[in-house]
Amino acid sequence: MESDSTIIKKGPKDGKKVFRKLGTCSRTFFYILNREFGHLKEREERASDVLAGGIMQKGHQCGMLWGASLAAGAEAYRKCKNNSLAIDVAINATQKIMKSFAEREKTINCREITHCNFSSKLSMAKYFFSGRFLHCFNLAEKWAPDAVNSAIDGLSTHSSISKPRYSCATEVARKMGATDAQMIMVSGFAGGLGLSGAACGALAAAVWMKSLLWCKEIEKKSPMKNPYSKRTLRIFNETSNSKILCSEITGKTFNNIEEHTNFIENDGCNKLIEALAKS
Repeated sequence: MESDSTIIKKGPKDGKKVFRKLGTCSRTFFYILNREFGHLKEREERASDVLAGGIMQKGHQCGMLWGASLAAGAEAYRKCKNNSLAIDVAINATQKIMKSFAEREKTINCREITHCNFSSKLSMAKYFFSGRFLHCFNLAEKWAPDAVNSAIDGLSTHSSISKPRYSCATEVARKMGATDAQMIMVSGFAGGLGLSGAACGALAAAVWMKSLLWCKEIEKKSPMKNPYSKRTLRIFNETSNSKILCSEITGKTFNNIEEHTNFIENDGCNKLIEALAKS
């Protein structure tokens, strides 16, 4: 892997402006980090709208984290000599990003930040009329520099691996026909995003892949409520008995990528991955 020890000291200062222009927190941070790395991906960034509000507005991990993780994965793919190393690096970068975010917000979950249930019109109205939405804009402005620096820190870690690495998110993307680059983009979603045990990373990868397909068919329009991703979420709930936390689905937590790799190699979550891939 190429070495990059340079840390951006100041970082981007236009988080609010970008958020207003792009409309979703997930797309905002996918774009901001891609811009810092010098490789914008308009279609992939637009497709990430479905991760806003905590995966299709369900209140799980903040969309800023999903978007930042996608960008870290994209950069890991460019930097690393093979996919296993890229998966390792992308997960490490995602963990650094999440640590930075959690230190600021004391949570990683959208609903705990917004105090909003986006499936309720009344709750959404309260979110906007109370001015709570301004917290998200301010967060985008204040956290953007830390997000970039945390990603660079994680991506710059030199790794030595002796065996292949697997990510549940990468596996479902692969089965859905993803390119190598797209597979690594989602690899940090592993184990509930950065192995955190939170909402399923394979689900997030699948709804993003379906959103990406929709974006190829429909130019420019936001895929926030596209029917492909809605169907994937429905099939996920049917297959998982509406369990969404990785720790509940798997019955365990992963302390490191080696444990997660072993779990996937031994057909862990295979039924769920297959269902998502065919959704």
